Amino acid sequence: MSKPPLPEAAVTMLANANPSVITTLRSDGQPVSTATWYLWVDGRVLVNMDEGRKRLEHLRNDPRVTLTVLDEANWYTHISIIGTVAELREDEGLADIDRLARHYTGKQYPQRDRGRVSAWIEVDRWHGWGSLKDSGQAG
Repeated sequence: MSKPPLPEAAVTMLANANPSVITTLRSDGQPVSTATWYLWVDGRVLVNMDEGRKRLEHLRNDPRVTLTVLDEANWYTHISIIGTVAELREDEGLADIDRLARHYTGKQYPQRDRGRVSAWIEVDRWHGWGSLKDSGQAG
């Protein structure tokens, strides 16, 4: 595992609207993985969830997460980010989910009747594979 900052090739890949999976921890320590949208912003990751999601409860109890991002063009190339949710905040006016939805779909988020919560993930370590394989990793 490497420490940040990530190399330019990894940052370039993370800037795209790639498929990703976030893993949180239940209160009993069991990991739970869920597909999610993400946005890479200045060395941090933004994710967003409905106010009623169980994942939000997990993050409030234990802020440790892993986000695995698959290169849309070649899923063998992927990056796993191991980090901590440094900030949870209400998504005022659904600005953050709209930002994510536009990144992935080109349109504003359609469901406007429920509150949303944004989480900012700070990167502690990262692991790359495929064309983004960490140079310090065993062959």
